[in-house]
Amino acid sequence: MAPADLHETAKELVADDRGILAADESSGTIKKRFDTIELESTEENRRAYRELLFTTPRLEESVSGVILYDETLRQSSADGTPFAELLASRGIVPGIKVDTGAKALAGAPGETVTEGLDGLRERLQEYRGLGARFAKWRAVITIGDGVPTAYCIEANAHALARYAALCQEQGLVPIVEPEVLMDADNDIETCYRATKRTLHKVFDELYHQRVDLTGILLKPNMVISGKGSSTQASAEEVAEWTIRCFRGTVPAAVPGIVFLSGGQSDEQASANLNAINSRGEQPWVLSFSYGRALQAPALAAWGGKSENVEAGQSFLALRARCNSAAVAGRYSAEMEELSRSS
Repeated sequence: MAPADLHETAKELVADDRGILAADESSGTIKKRFDTIELESTEENRRAYRELLFTTPRLEESVSGVILYDETLRQSSADGTPFAELLASRGIVPGIKVDTGAKALAGAPGETVTEGLDGLRERLQEYRGLGARFAKWRAVITIGDGVPTAYCIEANAHALARYAALCQEQGLVPIVEPEVLMDADNDIETCYRATKRTLHKVFDELYHQRVDLTGILLKPNMVISGKGSSTQASAEEVAEWTIRCFRGTVPAAVPGIVFLSGGQSDEQASANLNAINSRGEQPWVLSFSYGRALQAPALAAWGGKSENVEAGQSFLALRARCNSAAVAGRYSAEMEELSRSS
């Protein structure tokens, strides 16, 4: 695939106020999600749940792409249509998670580095053949006493850049995801400093690895208060700190930034994204790539029961519409109730 084609795919993924559904939960993560509805995590139950998501009526109006897990990319709908083909037929771009998870970083207690580079070129070739057009790799940066260290940031930035270069070599748009976690008790300024340091290093490594920035998407955290902080920043403060951080770190060549929800509540993720998009035009499209913040209400409504498929789909459609509106800066809390009653 030529660089121009990578650029077109990247632009397609952030066009028309649409965003990305992250449905790439690992086997361990999906089991935890299913435990909340007391459903056994069998291959068939996982397949049925993903089919519920991917066949949601009018999903393509709000969702441009879906990130799949290895198992899911190989699965099909009940009528035998491969999921990648089903999504593509609806105008939704299929993608694939390719990292193998965050593991302890040697010499850095409490910090991790994401693995999965071994054999990645060959896996990307296979995924391309199975219908994937973009990929995702997540790095995890922790805030705490003395962390993140420069060593941790450098190790993860280097891995992200090597992954991105391999993706572009194989004709896949890389989603570059350096997530600064919001799990600690830090204030928003601490998150700002950690995020700024991380993004500076990530783009430095992307440059050195000769990655074409016009053919990537960035999937970062918002600049936000830690969950345990006694002072929780408002949506307007999140928007102010986030835009300030990204204006100073993310090159204008990047077509789009698709924020992760990072443990925010469903409505908080929508409200913060809306506030970010209400601060005027930026060099990049500012959209979403949410997993739990899109799926949680749908999973609860479904409960593993075939008779509840439509109910589950209605909740996914609602969350997708709300976040699409947030990309346009038109989201309001009233949309939640109005959409449910429509």
